[in-house]
Amino acid sequence: MIDKIIIICYNRGTMVHVKVLCPMCGSDNVVKYGKNGSGKQRLLCKNEECSLKIFQLEYTYNACKPGVKQQIVEMAMNGSGTRDTGRVLNISKDTVTAVLKKQKISRRKSMKGI
Repeated sequence: MIDKIIIICYNRGTMVHVKVLCPMCGSDNVVKYGKNGSGKQRLLCKNEECSLKIFQLEYTYNACKPGVKQQIVEMAMNGSGTRDTGRVLNISKDTVTAVLKKQKISRRKSMKGI
């Protein structure tokens, strides 16, 4: 996500400028957008065509990171158990179970609509 780090030296100290790219569209038109409840910096992508507007670089919980829910489903389809999946992804086995239950419910709803 971090493309380039530029270090600028001043007489009093060092200032680091980090160029951040949007994880969805790759645009560098990103600004700070406050902090979440646990104090992590939120960022706003100002690209008009970007479908993901607000994102974070750091997450408090590993299960909240983008792509983790998809990894849980893929590991389950490949025969990994909930404890094994939780251990590998460094998340709770209860979180793995909850994600799989939600996935099962959403599949049932989509099949009824067909």
